[in-house]
Amino acid sequence: MLKRLLFCASTLLVSQFSLADECSTTIESNDAMQYNKSELVIPATCADFTVTLKHTGNLPKQAMGHNWVMTKEADAQPVATAGISAGMENNYVKPEDERVIAATDIIGGGESTSTTFSVKGLNKSDAYLFFCSFPGHIGIMKGTVTFES
Repeated sequence: MLKRLLFCASTLLVSQFSLADECSTTIESNDAMQYNKSELVIPATCADFTVTLKHTGNLPKQAMGHNWVMTKEADAQPVATAGISAGMENNYVKPEDERVIAATDIIGGGESTSTTFSVKGLNKSDAYLFFCSFPGHIGIMKGTVTFES
């Protein structure tokens, strides 16, 4: 009986860690204006999802800063354009922009940051994009987000 109880407890613990692992990801950025991933899948089993962004380069954020922003695909370029006038002090994201689903702070070489957001409003039939809103970076620093329901 004790063996069975321990097995059940360990199975539950492993499944909780697995669920936590599938509800988070780490994305790296670098001094060559690149992310190390071009797609991201968010499982429907997640209530919240966490993205950790690491800048593996050496340049300061004023010269080669990066962030991670998620919007619907159609909103990405307008959000990035609005972010330019928001400036570095707002992480190149217009404050209170309702089109932004999630965003991290701008970071420079050797730094990391993260954001956790609710997946409640995501829909499998919508197209989502993640990108860097540092001026000019969206052209090559972007990827798709798929929500699996």
